[in-house]
Amino acid sequence: MPIKLYKPTTPSRRKATVLDRKILTQKEPEKSLTFGKKSKAGRSKGKITVRHRGGGAKRLYRKIDFRQDKFDIKGKIKSIEYDPNRSAFIALVVYPDGEKRYILAQEGLKVGDEILSSKSKIEIKVGNRMPLKFIPSGTIVSNVELFKGKGGEIARSAGSGAIVMGNEKGYTQLKLPSGEIRLIDEDCLASIGQMSNVDHWLIRWGKAGRKRKLGIRPSVRGKAMNPIDHPHGGGEGHTPIGLVHPKTLWGKPALGVKTRKKKKWSDRFIIKRRK
Repeated sequence: MPIKLYKPTTPSRRKATVLDRKILTQKEPEKSLTFGKKSKAGRSKGKITVRHRGGGAKRLYRKIDFRQDKFDIKGKIKSIEYDPNRSAFIALVVYPDGEKRYILAQEGLKVGDEILSSKSKIEIKVGNRMPLKFIPSGTIVSNVELFKGKGGEIARSAGSGAIVMGNEKGYTQLKLPSGEIRLIDEDCLASIGQMSNVDHWLIRWGKAGRKRKLGIRPSVRGKAMNPIDHPHGGGEGHTPIGLVHPKTLWGKPALGVKTRKKKKWSDRFIIKRRK
């Protein structure tokens, strides 16, 4: 999808870019598949767990079918829509019995296309969903299950996709977007194709106001604070942090320090670590 530029009528407009959303076919979401969702502003039980979150534009949540468990029944794509709750686009699927569901849209899906979800081997076609054991090596997949029947958890953001490397002893080797190669149960479902909105990473936001509408608040550099407020604080003017390595607000190592537990149960499924 191309990036759209505007005439530089203001300093922020000069630097901002947006996606040309001509592919989107419907502005208003399906009413029966939406509900209101209260913003928690990065808090859990009243405590801030994610900093720099809060405010933002109101949004309706679209109920997404991550499992796609209506097996062996063809669904028809009625519309491709924008979802304010995620970076990828979503598709409204209508089934022969009249049921409607939202799914994550793969790149190349169009209005009128038919998709199928099955537990057996079916056609390798963009949008179709089947167990990993039936998908040939080298195929790009998305919305991949990590646990059988739980629904897609891997490769769900805009433009992301995992590559099937091969099958062996009940497991499929999958190369994740991070570069990690991991073993996943061959009966886990995956959708064929890369996620939609591949140019999302090219957007230039242009001004702070656009980020505020997304619910992202300003962040202050530690080196701009006082020593009592941050380990990087103190000094006159624009000074270095004065430490061997960066630290968090609470004095713990930051930026590049491994936080994964040394004896995590899932280590045996990781063949190659991410880059």
